[in-house]
Amino acid sequence: MALNLRQKQTSLIVRMLNLNQSPSPGGGISSSSSAAAPTTAEGEEVYKILIMDGFCRSILSPLIRVNDLRSHGVTLFFGIDKERQRVPDVPALYFVRPTPENVDRIAADASRALYDSLHLNFSSSLPRPLLDRLASRLVESGAADRVSRVFDQYLEFVSLEDALFSLAQPRTYVHINDPAAGDREIEEIVERIVGGLFCVLATLGVVPVIRCARGGPAEMVASALDARLRDHLLAKPNLFSEGGGMAASFQRPVLCIFDRNFELAVGIQHDWSYRPLVHDVLDLKLNRVTLPGEKTAVKSYELDDSDPFWAANSWSPFPKVAEEIETQLSKYKQDVDEVNQRTGGKDGVEFDGTDLIGNTKHLMNAVNSLPELTERKKMIDKHTNIATVLLGHIKERSLDGYCDCENDMLVKGSVDRSMLLGLLRGKGTKEDKLRLAITYLLSFETPPPAELEQIETALRESEVDMYAFQYVKRIKSLNTSFAASSASASRGNIVDWAEKLYGQSISAVTAGVKNLLSAGRQLALTRTVEALMEGKPNPEVDSYLFFDPRAPRTGSGAQFKGPFREAIVFMIGGGNYVEYRSLVELGQRSQPAKHVIYGATEILNGVEFVQQLTELGQKMGLGGGGLTQSQ
Repeated sequence: MALNLRQKQTSLIVRMLNLNQSPSPGGGISSSSSAAAPTTAEGEEVYKILIMDGFCRSILSPLIRVNDLRSHGVTLFFGIDKERQRVPDVPALYFVRPTPENVDRIAADASRALYDSLHLNFSSSLPRPLLDRLASRLVESGAADRVSRVFDQYLEFVSLEDALFSLAQPRTYVHINDPAAGDREIEEIVERIVGGLFCVLATLGVVPVIRCARGGPAEMVASALDARLRDHLLAKPNLFSEGGGMAASFQRPVLCIFDRNFELAVGIQHDWSYRPLVHDVLDLKLNRVTLPGEKTAVKSYELDDSDPFWAANSWSPFPKVAEEIETQLSKYKQDVDEVNQRTGGKDGVEFDGTDLIGNTKHLMNAVNSLPELTERKKMIDKHTNIATVLLGHIKERSLDGYCDCENDMLVKGSVDRSMLLGLLRGKGTKEDKLRLAITYLLSFETPPPAELEQIETALRESEVDMYAFQYVKRIKSLNTSFAASSASASRGNIVDWAEKLYGQSISAVTAGVKNLLSAGRQLALTRTVEALMEGKPNPEVDSYLFFDPRAPRTGSGAQFKGPFREAIVFMIGGGNYVEYRSLVELGQRSQPAKHVIYGATEILNGVEFVQQLTELGQKMGLGGGGLTQSQ
């Protein structure tokens, strides 16, 4: 049985909603609102209020619906930062991050006797200073007896799918590449990432072997996570003692950690598949998309594996999805007509007893099929609405042209100059044009200066902000200088200068240029993960560092480098659905099948990632508004 992060996180949340007791039979996740409330050992029904902060609400959002909350006895839920009325004789279940602000609000709620009892659940480990702070405030107000239990839940991540997660740590790419960031700031960022990854591993119940490239944020995170796991494993029992994940997996997984600079273009390019298109164009967030409606009303839809159409078609190219919607609609109409014919009367024919019984059977069958037909109609309407809005954007912005042009550059290593310049001067948003130009920059090692000048001129004519373009251009120039001087004595000076300018990530940036120029559709990330899972000698990954938190610190003993059947792939600085799809395909085509979980500090679409590049360009003072800077 493969590791299933979403399922494991959901079961832990269900237990938490039942006051950290195993739910009563039938108390799992259900779409039915008529499920009975959970009961105590004495058989009494337990109703409660749920208090959350914004971050923990985003953890629950993709996993638990309102009806599910009711089935676990949650009658009301509130934000911790909102003013709340007193509700006596009812327990309150808190699910919040361990922050000073949240601790103070909890202490204030207890002192005001807002609820009968408080069951405190922190999304990660509550640091000792905050525990002391909470205890002293409760003692001061004489409200300590109101707190029933305090739990560290280790749930500080968002499970979007069975094998996709986000740490929901925004703008990590900017923070970690900020030239003004000091050592302390970088350490805090690394600490936050390690904390989130520790929660993921604790939820899965596995201690992986860790692999990463040398240098940069990936090594910093891998090293700090290794130390955190080693320290935790010294305690007995610990979160990994039972080996919950080990029972389902005959061997440990490999955790492959990467930095976004390892492969920049994939975070910028346009994609033609349904799921990345919805994310990019309609801003899919927490498995929910919101569309503009008539008369300013908006429509909101959930998109996850509970939707059979989404599960079956979300990786298909958009034109195929449009065809499939038509096919489903035709089949629906055919089934409705069939039901109508079966239940309709026979003109001119008298009903006898046999006809009455036959018609009753038909009627019963029709009634039984109505709920299924209604659900199908809802699903078809939902995807018709989404596809219609997408089609409007595609036509208005020539998105098919952008996808074709970028694909030619990244996969074939060629470009139709007239098509490229036509797009830069034609339809599309300023962000579309900027993404296309950056993709061009990353696709060719040494683009002709005259061609590059034409592209920059076209961007200026379209009044595109040039900060992101100049930032990527500067990084690329730096890589070229680095490569040219790698065999000379001046290499050290360039490295010093690079690290001063770009923080700790420059070695990863340098490694990324060749990856971006690789032929074929397979992403560099997928190719590298496949090599790390195989564990065979391979020049692409032979230099990758190896950490085993379960091995002695001395490094003595054999290092198990594979093969691995399961991997957790983590991207520092932002992931995307294009990489996720590529890793899913890797698992499916492997013999025997491999299982890969993909996660990132946040899931970004192309526009969001380019905004972060723009911010870094501004911090570097590289000039915007179309002003060309020298390399």
